[in-house]
Amino acid sequence: MSAANTNKYCIELSSDSLNLQTVHMAKGFIAISIFTGDDASAEVIQALYEIGVRYIATRAAGFDNIDIDKANELGIKVANVPEYSPHAIAEFAVGMMINLSRKITMADKQVHQNNFTLDNLVGFNLHNKKVGIIGTGRIGSITAKILHGFGCRIFAYDVKHDAGLELKYGVTYTDLQTLCSTVDIITIHTPLNEKTKYLVNNDLIKSMKKGVMIINTARGPIVNTKHIITNLQTGQIGFYGMDVYEKEKGIFFYDLTNKDIKDETLKELLAMPNVLVTPHQSFASAEALKNIADTTMDNFNCWDKDETCKNELPHRLNEVKEMN
Repeated sequence: MSAANTNKYCIELSSDSLNLQTVHMAKGFIAISIFTGDDASAEVIQALYEIGVRYIATRAAGFDNIDIDKANELGIKVANVPEYSPHAIAEFAVGMMINLSRKITMADKQVHQNNFTLDNLVGFNLHNKKVGIIGTGRIGSITAKILHGFGCRIFAYDVKHDAGLELKYGVTYTDLQTLCSTVDIITIHTPLNEKTKYLVNNDLIKSMKKGVMIINTARGPIVNTKHIITNLQTGQIGFYGMDVYEKEKGIFFYDLTNKDIKDETLKELLAMPNVLVTPHQSFASAEALKNIADTTMDNFNCWDKDETCKNELPHRLNEVKEMN
């Protein structure tokens, strides 16, 4: 952020998350920048307004942690970073598929114990596998392009069909139930909203092929984690890659070395050899971080000049809700 600022604004950086207990730290500032782990609920928005904050720039594409309606009601302007590096997340999702399918993490742990046998490390090729993409927006479409290069057979579910994906990469659009019953791997790239919360639950999982691999680099609450664990235990789900977690707040982005994690569900996932857990890092490439900082400062610049901000959510809310 400091590099992107070029000394134009007075910026104060803090490692504390925004919530009702820390909102006072924004006193004296007309604008703040937040991230996915921050609490911008109605109560917090009200408190921000009362101390003079009039602009909120989130350094993310998703904004499910922000009460947009409350901000609109109070006249607080909110903007996001709709596209910082879809390549970073798409590449990471495919990387998780490769890691799980070829048991790379397991192999690394094994050789560090001087065990160089291959008995437990036999995996499978991605080539010719059927992969289902839930959500073919910016990230999902790049994921389709990458998987096409591996020779995968690609199926997709989205409210909007992308004719370019069908033509270039042979993507077959279908309904969600058909996708789940057909594919070997499912990767999630849809935003979190009232329609997608707990989209992946017991009922949907039952329709999937036994031993399916599920990858979630989108938002934690899109999947019901307890249902995921139950189906991992029965073998209905063969592999699970999660870069996001529905209860990640207060855990992800923090160094908890030598501290006891109270979350028993997360502990259970971490103990499973066919589960790959990463701390919401899929976006974290050097290119993406630069784009996030640059776009966030552009949002502030537009507001400072009293110009229309193209990333302002009140103007884009209906469009964003309909994405994917």
